[in-house]
Amino acid sequence: MSMSEYSLWSREVEAVVPAMAELGVGLVPYAPLGRGFLTGKVDPGSLGENDSRRAHPRFQGDHAPANRRLAETVGALAAQLGVTGAQLALAWVYARGRQLGIPVAPIPGTSSPRHVAENVAALSVSLDDAVLARLDPLAREVSGRRHGPLQPVRPPVQS
Repeated sequence: MSMSEYSLWSREVEAVVPAMAELGVGLVPYAPLGRGFLTGKVDPGSLGENDSRRAHPRFQGDHAPANRRLAETVGALAAQLGVTGAQLALAWVYARGRQLGIPVAPIPGTSSPRHVAENVAALSVSLDDAVLARLDPLAREVSGRRHGPLQPVRPPVQS
């Protein structure tokens, strides 16, 4: 198994998927909900002072409203299907794994038992080709880089 960020808005790992499929390597994607943004429930302006997402470019400046439109698209399509935005985003990850010929086992972060149940229910959401065709182009609409500038890692101080 390989771990990498993978979601409707972070698809860089697809560049190595052919090799993964050939070698029989599965994917355990983290942040399959776009660090919560794709749920439509995250307001970048109200993130707590210690929330690590404040450092992510996609949650900052002009990127936040541009990406809000993407989350609204996911939410509107989810509502048409009778599911939540989180369920639709997770169902896309499962469906995309099947399309690419690799097993996926996403690990969405969650803050409540209710969200765990919601995420598990995504396993029963089936997406047809028409829905996938509406979701796949969203990756081209993402505004901002996945991460901000890397900070040097300082070794712990020895006493």
